Amino acid sequence: MDTVTVGLFVFTYVGMALGRVPGLKLDRTGIALLAAVGLLVSGAMDVDEAGAAIDMPTLLLLFALMIVSAQFQEAGLYRMAAARVAAATGSSSRILFVTILVSGLLSAILANDIVVFAMTPILAEGVRQRGLDPRPFLLGLAGGANAGSAMTVIGNPQNILIGQVGGLDFWHFMVACAVPALISLVIVHRMILWLWKGALTAEPQPPPAIPVPRPDPWQYGKGVAAIIFLLALFATDLPREVGALLVAGLLLLSRRLASRDMIGAVDWHLLLLFACLFVVTDAFSSTGMASTAIEWLAETGWMPDRLSAMAPMMLAASNTIGNVPATMLLLSLWPVDDVGPLYGMALLSTLAGNLLLVGSLANIIVAERAAISGVRLSFLDFARAGIPMTLATMAVAVAWLWAGQWMVW
Repeated sequence: MDTVTVGLFVFTYVGMALGRVPGLKLDRTGIALLAAVGLLVSGAMDVDEAGAAIDMPTLLLLFALMIVSAQFQEAGLYRMAAARVAAATGSSSRILFVTILVSGLLSAILANDIVVFAMTPILAEGVRQRGLDPRPFLLGLAGGANAGSAMTVIGNPQNILIGQVGGLDFWHFMVACAVPALISLVIVHRMILWLWKGALTAEPQPPPAIPVPRPDPWQYGKGVAAIIFLLALFATDLPREVGALLVAGLLLLSRRLASRDMIGAVDWHLLLLFACLFVVTDAFSSTGMASTAIEWLAETGWMPDRLSAMAPMMLAASNTIGNVPATMLLLSLWPVDDVGPLYGMALLSTLAGNLLLVGSLANIIVAERAAISGVRLSFLDFARAGIPMTLATMAVAVAWLWAGQWMVW
């Protein structure tokens, strides 16, 4: 059974790296689901063991936060934000900075994947109508969303997972990660401005005389109240997932927004990917190969309890198998004795996602949504700005974590 388990584990994470199975329309979620099914069919795990392997508090927190983000989506906040950014006055550099700042700040509290999903087509069309090349602005949207989401423990899926595993405090996490994340937003802007200066020297045409959509005041107000209530609950002893579910449940009590639409806005593919990866990594961690891997890391000095090992490990893993699968795999193998390194894992895995197109789900969403709008963002387009911006932001993050190691490391 260990042979079957290891084989399915390798199949899963090679699939995470490739993003698909050659010749089949099988994406990362489908690959993880197929591996989980294989474990059940082969008898390597039974249904009860698979159920026990799934971290339900993490999935419930993810689900609840997606409902909160859906409230803002239904209120029209993302459409309004994208339209206002595209219609901003000033130079191309200023429009780019507003793009990065807005996407970063929204992603710090709301799901970064949903932010870029909603904003990409509106932003692409808006800047194109002003005679500008949409590509650097879309790169800014993705880079800003990734960097901004590093600020909080609920900014992206891997931070949520790390926060649940370590029981990390929301406000302490912000103290540890907000400063390098904010500096990273500036670095993203300067790098794109420098490397795409040819496309950003053109003077933007006046925005078309089309009224900017305004969010529904009542629904938007409900969303803001929900965020404030959620942050207040995070300061109590109530489990984070229970507080988030309470807020999500209250938002579903609406006379104007159908609960079907709200629940339909949840990223069920991501939740299923999480559930299946929990099953696959738990099965692998019970084999002798897992303990061998930990022994090898310890012997070679690559245990991720030091910044010198954590930074290159997260950079490589996030841009091969992806930052979410990489985080889940590392947490399943690594016996975390001190929560300090978890702050580094969250910050570095998130910033590492800006390196290449495949490093972050937000990058892939931007590229796919841009293609629908007629804008092609290639692998090289991402790498051109992503490599230098990621190396610079990770250097800042490492310096910050090292300087404050008395507090978080």
